[in-house]
Amino acid sequence: MTPEQAHARARATGPLHLGAGDPAPQGMMRLARGDGTALALPVWPDGATPALLEEYQVAPVNVERSGETRRVLAAALKCCWTDLTTDPWPGAPAPVEDVLSAYRALIGRGDDLMRNWAVGALRRLHDSAWLEVDGGLVRLGPRCACWPPASHAQLRELMRRLPTGEEGSAGLDVLPAAEHVPDGAAASVATPESVDEDLLGLFDERRRAEIVAAFMAVEHAAEPVHEARFSALRDPVLRRTLAEMLQRRGRVLIQDREAWTSGYAPEVAAETGTTTGEAERAVLVLVLIHSVAIPRADGLLPADSWLSPFPAQLEELRRHTRLPIGELETALRTLRHAGLVTQVKAGEESGGYTPGPQFHRLTPQARRHLQEELILAAGPHTPLAAAVRAKRG
Repeated sequence: MTPEQAHARARATGPLHLGAGDPAPQGMMRLARGDGTALALPVWPDGATPALLEEYQVAPVNVERSGETRRVLAAALKCCWTDLTTDPWPGAPAPVEDVLSAYRALIGRGDDLMRNWAVGALRRLHDSAWLEVDGGLVRLGPRCACWPPASHAQLRELMRRLPTGEEGSAGLDVLPAAEHVPDGAAASVATPESVDEDLLGLFDERRRAEIVAAFMAVEHAAEPVHEARFSALRDPVLRRTLAEMLQRRGRVLIQDREAWTSGYAPEVAAETGTTTGEAERAVLVLVLIHSVAIPRADGLLPADSWLSPFPAQLEELRRHTRLPIGELETALRTLRHAGLVTQVKAGEESGGYTPGPQFHRLTPQARRHLQEELILAAGPHTPLAAAVRAKRG
């Protein structure tokens, strides 16, 4: 696996699993788990984090129920970071009920609705590798190792201020399972030095900061960012350096008039992999057919648009799928979390779904391929479908 493929796969599917003694790919930190295995996570240039977007008033990717998610993460950190003289990761395992108790103490509520919100937040944090939930225990996930050391003092002060909940007992078997390190195993973090220094070192401090800010914006903003807000997107020299930084991570710049974002490079996209299952892909096709293909066939959408003001209503999706309603709702929730669909108001009684912000990140090649796939799915026996199959041989 090339470094570009490794970075792209880590972005798409989460931390990479390494065997005993395997080095981390270039530009990635190695998290030794103490049992002979390790994980690899990308390192951002100059120690920047997506929090940098706040300085530029750029909205990051939306997190469902972000308030509850942040508070549950804080409660888990309170319970798992038992020795504040050390770094947060890996911490110590804590019972799920202790984390929920700390969350109750934090928000001052203990009703069933609160518990459901907290369990949902635990699932989201588990799926995104911020936490590991297994066998009724919560552990800090590998992404907690990405907090820069400069932030640890602030985190320690936050932990001292948070209330401690009453200890509980039984865990929750409704949460996902995760592989974990045996208790007492030693863990370590090896972070590479001078990431992209050969590229960034050619510029003064101001231009270097502008390149890093543009990098974080195109990689982590919810929507494409206007070039007027980032000089590294306007200046051809700085933009070329930005493109080289993205190339090392299997990514490319994507332009839409005067706005920019990033996406997977065509040559690595096929090797990247995905966590999206068959049910999620089937539901996504239904959303695209009803919110994009049908309005486009009626002349209501331009041929190259993948964003639609015509939501696919939930009842319509139910009628055209063989999935049980529970699996359909689970698939839609997964697609929302991945940014592949957006839930919008559609009528007085039911919600609807449109393609999500990830569709901004399609390269021209990916847009054409998806267009062909949609033709094959929506009208497999049409002349257009026959032409697509003939083109592919």
